[in-house]
Amino acid sequence: MSLLVTGSIGIDTVRTPFGVSECCVGGSAVYFSLAASNFCPVRFLGVIGDDCPFDLVEIFAERDVDLHGLEVRQGSKTFRWSGSYEGAMNEANTDDVELNVLSEASPKFPDEYKDSKYVFLANTAPSLQLELLDQVDNPAFVAADTMNLWIETALDNLKLLLDRINMLVLNDGEAKLLTGHQNVTTAGKKILEMGPEVVIIKRGEYGSMMLTRNGDYFMLPAYPTEVVIDPTGAGDSFAGAMMGSLARDDKVDFVSLRNAIVFGTVSASFTIGDFSIHGMKSADTEKIEERYDLLRKITQF
Repeated sequence: MSLLVTGSIGIDTVRTPFGVSECCVGGSAVYFSLAASNFCPVRFLGVIGDDCPFDLVEIFAERDVDLHGLEVRQGSKTFRWSGSYEGAMNEANTDDVELNVLSEASPKFPDEYKDSKYVFLANTAPSLQLELLDQVDNPAFVAADTMNLWIETALDNLKLLLDRINMLVLNDGEAKLLTGHQNVTTAGKKILEMGPEVVIIKRGEYGSMMLTRNGDYFMLPAYPTEVVIDPTGAGDSFAGAMMGSLARDDKVDFVSLRNAIVFGTVSASFTIGDFSIHGMKSADTEKIEERYDLLRKITQF
């Protein structure tokens, strides 16, 4: 089943206790697509400037990722983000951000993407997420991500978006900021009242929590990874594998959502094992299934 993602492509500089990765490939749509393509074909929608030093065709050469929606905008500059992590590396410190092309018009939307059934609106401005959603004819399931910046500066548009999507994916700090509640469960319930049928709250090294409007709960610990090199993109990889699993099975119920979260958790464990996209690129179906089986084994009781 068709899976469409729209989000950022970025030039990242990341500092962690393990070193520095300067001007490396990043962006929500990139991490998402690498993870999702282990499960199903991906339609990629995004925009970069003519200064982008990366060859995305080469990056996705061995993946089933349709790049007809990639726009290289002449005269524009690619999104840049610089961040650092300290201690347990549960949260990134944004040291510098240049929105550049992300502050301009949306990427051109190919006609062949209009019939996409599964849609993920990765982290961009809510106004752009809404604009892009308007161009999909009749999606079966729409999920979105957001971040503190948009909660603080574009709350009205974010609320409009929440009323039009099936699922919101965000971290615990963002959930607390969005709702004003410090209890994660209470924050999740308040988000459900804003429109989505499902909310998934990522909790870093503590795993994730899912709440549904039907009153269902699911909690899963993080995969037991001994060394965390770079957490950048882990949440996007989580979302990619999760949505890829749902699109592959073409089914969204409580059981399929739980299974999808396990795949998302496992995929994120690969991302954090190296800088930039190198950890996620090393993951294949066999390795993902191995970690899936182990995580299932250690969480059963």
